[in-house]
Amino acid sequence: FPPAPNPARVGFYLREKGIDVEQVLVDFLKGEQNSPEHRARNPAGTAPVLELDDGTFLPESLAIIEYLEELYPEPSMIGTDPVSRARTRAVERDIEISVYLRIDRYVHAYRSPLGLPPNPSVAEQELARLPNGLARLEARLEGNEFVMGPAPSNADCTLLAALNFGRFADLSPGDDSPNVRAWFERYALRHL
Repeated sequence: FPPAPNPARVGFYLREKGIDVEQVLVDFLKGEQNSPEHRARNPAGTAPVLELDDGTFLPESLAIIEYLEELYPEPSMIGTDPVSRARTRAVERDIEISVYLRIDRYVHAYRSPLGLPPNPSVAEQELARLPNGLARLEARLEGNEFVMGPAPSNADCTLLAALNFGRFADLSPGDDSPNVRAWFERYALRHL
């Protein structure tokens, strides 16, 4: 389901790596995530799911990315040594918790593309929490083309998935986040 942030994150990663994977679309708007075919791939009914060569399935975007990174280590998207991998994972996780999840919850509480009922108090709460994560990214992106420095990483894919999903609710980095906004404008050109 390409509009959702988790499938989008994997899609951005695949494009960065130049990995071609056959895609099977699951239309969440039509409830296809609950179909027997999809539940056979992933009993939780979420997306994305990667079918492995042995016919089994691997759910969860970060698990899929880690698996593919092992198969296709060049160019590295998670770091080339233990320290750079740990730092990339730490920053990516911070983005996931402080930006990605905040935007996801805001969008669904404000104007859910899945048709969930609005919840103004949740939307307001998530919007109030978002500036802390954006401020850390603002500092990190000062003088850097990408989140982790001179080359794209999984952290960029996660951030792009989050900010792109925010557009469903007309949410974008504001004047207090010029580095994040400039990064989004540059990086989106690679994928959107």
